[in-house]
Amino acid sequence: MFKKIIVPVDISVLDKGLDILTKASELVDPEGSIVLLHVVEEIPSYLAIDVPVDLMDNAVNDARDKLQELRSRAKVDAEIELRTGPPAREILASAKAHQADLILVASHRPDLSNYLIGSTADRVVRHAACSVLVRR
Repeated sequence: MFKKIIVPVDISVLDKGLDILTKASELVDPEGSIVLLHVVEEIPSYLAIDVPVDLMDNAVNDARDKLQELRSRAKVDAEIELRTGPPAREILASAKAHQADLILVASHRPDLSNYLIGSTADRVVRHAACSVLVRR
């Protein structure tokens, strides 16, 4: 059993999020806790001038709503955390900040782009200071 589990979720694939959140609830210690995390990627500065000013605020609010819905669908008590920045870096930062002993991350079937630049799950696995469970 794990005391603190970080569950990063891509809100565009909520079914995978439901799966890994449910799995986390099975793995967490009765006195442990789960952090349900979503990372909103920042808009590159060269594009920022062409997008509405409130785009990031809207993205964060939308993510919060979807995570709350996911949490209630899974019937799991989890803290919701939202971060902005590169996903892998922010997942690792969250795990460090919470002193997590497990990151439970969903992954997809790798394609050629994963072999060239790597996926978020790959980066998390390579650089995490705690255990990482990758669920397909």
